[in-house]
Amino acid sequence: MPEKTTVYKPVNLLKAARSRQKHLLALLQALVEIESPTDEKAAVDRCVDFTAKAATTLGARIRRHRSRTAGDILEARFDPPSVRHSAKPILLLGHLDTVWPLGTLAHMPYRLHKGRVWGPGTLDMKAGVAMALTALDILRSHGLQTRPVILLLVSDEETGSHASRALTEKIARRCESVYVLEPAQGLEGAYKTARKGIANYRVHVTGVAAHSGVSFEQGHSAIAELARQVAVIEGCTNLKRGITVNVGTIQGGTRSNVVAAEAWAEVDVRFPRAADFPALDRRIRSLRVQDKHCVLKVEGGLNRPPMERTPATIALYRRAEAAASALGLGLNEAATGGGSDGNFTSALGVPTLDGMGAVGEGAHARHESVVHKHLAPRTALLAAMLGG
Repeated sequence: MPEKTTVYKPVNLLKAARSRQKHLLALLQALVEIESPTDEKAAVDRCVDFTAKAATTLGARIRRHRSRTAGDILEARFDPPSVRHSAKPILLLGHLDTVWPLGTLAHMPYRLHKGRVWGPGTLDMKAGVAMALTALDILRSHGLQTRPVILLLVSDEETGSHASRALTEKIARRCESVYVLEPAQGLEGAYKTARKGIANYRVHVTGVAAHSGVSFEQGHSAIAELARQVAVIEGCTNLKRGITVNVGTIQGGTRSNVVAAEAWAEVDVRFPRAADFPALDRRIRSLRVQDKHCVLKVEGGLNRPPMERTPATIALYRRAEAAASALGLGLNEAATGGGSDGNFTSALGVPTLDGMGAVGEGAHARHESVVHKHLAPRTALLAAMLGG
């Protein structure tokens, strides 16, 4: 039975979130200790099993989308009894995979220390999952949920969401808005209203091998040619327009006494506006060798469109800002160069607000951690956005 909190008041949400803080932490610990690196399907599926059971106890209807190439995808729908089934749902979007390999817990265990919650995947983004389930529990027990909520947790976000993107977009098109459970921006905990788009390329050069001492002049170095191309590629960076082009890895050659027959580079491109991409893509695909004995091939392309700061997203942020103020919290907005699955939903025109998960630092690093004192207030804020 719902608790007898008959009128929605911010103070009630905050009180409820604080009363559930121990349960939230226990849920977070369980999630973190089920290690779930993206490339270990069985491990990710164990995390899906656990989360599906937790959602079921809150009354969710579970749909599990099986995947052969990645972990399964969890879709949990929460329908309040009084809501019209024709009402558009809110999509809570997140992921259960992490960047941390199996065995990381042995040297980076879950722990509470100095006001932080430490451990692999705490910030990115198992705390966001625990917060979402706790916020939904608050709404259910107080009778405050006014529309359907779909919690969609994918299993390959950290590697580009190739297996899950189509499903995310399909579900998002049916939703009124999307709240992304990724970490908030920085220790100030800003919500994210814009993210850069991402493109990835592999530039491969084939040269002509030769003995570097005996027949150097007969060789045509793929490494030397690639080095010339790197200068051209990095020339695409335009910091004034927020465009960055980074050659992140280079490999090639076999031995120091062999003129290299092959070399390749991986390139990361970030851009703030969808209109920026076509010209960038053309420039990279139009690379031409300077040594005519070499052959150049460019593979790859767009991974995530940008999440632009649209009026619809700003309207969501203003709601969140007002809700935060009612809870006695400060809230700012921020843009980031990192991508999330919110990039996909925003590009569809569905109002999307990102960074609604935990406050902390060190995502993908050994000091990954969540600031403990923000967990209950941010969970209450999430509940206010779902129930308002």
